[in-house]
Amino acid sequence: MMKGRVQRSVVGACILLFSGSYQAYAGPPFKTDDPVPVPLGHWEYYVSSVSTYESTSWSGTLPHFEVNYGLIPHMQVHLLVPLNYSTEPHQQTQFGYADTELGVKYCFLKETKNRPQVGVFPIVEVPTVKNNTFSNGKVKTFLPVWAQKSWNKLTTYGGVGYQINPGTGNRNSTFAGWEMQYDFSKTVTLGGEIYYQSAGTDESQSTTGFDLGGFVNFSEKTHLLFSVGHSVAHASIFSSYLGLQWTI
Repeated sequence: MMKGRVQRSVVGACILLFSGSYQAYAGPPFKTDDPVPVPLGHWEYYVSSVSTYESTSWSGTLPHFEVNYGLIPHMQVHLLVPLNYSTEPHQQTQFGYADTELGVKYCFLKETKNRPQVGVFPIVEVPTVKNNTFSNGKVKTFLPVWAQKSWNKLTTYGGVGYQINPGTGNRNSTFAGWEMQYDFSKTVTLGGEIYYQSAGTDESQSTTGFDLGGFVNFSEKTHLLFSVGHSVAHASIFSSYLGLQWTI
């Protein structure tokens, strides 16, 4: 279902890609994802950057590379390779690679007139290169359930997930988010999300926030994805996403 895939991508999962302080994006360009996998035999490619500003520091990816493939009907496999960065006042900017993200999205309930589409998207982050700045060397796992419903040009989706985050000073956490978007034309779709993320470490706080963004279709295969957002409770966090997507 290409429309659903483009809409999903228009909006990439675990909640924390790295051990840094920023939140990753599960369903580009939003943190919330949907249950729609890539169609059988099709590919999605992304070159993107996530940035987060908290207190006096920036962190994120510059860039990260993501690939999704429809391996069998109603199922996709997922790979994400991030080049991380982190800045602190009066310190040299840190760059590096640490964890590789792998996942499988499976839709087990198709959408009908009276019910939503529902699926799961378990993701693991595997330490690939020893890098204490961006990884604690532990395998992290995210276990979400996503649902989606569409009415003509309006689509809404969301869900909840549990993050297993081992390591000294870390906590398992919960993410919940919901997104709504509208197709203003064949070229432009705009939307927004609200989300909640419980604390992932002993020293961090839970976060409630929002993001506004969407996508621009340059063609049937080339898409620009973007979003900006801010927390509204507890920690003050600014976040952004900018990326290009190719669908084949």
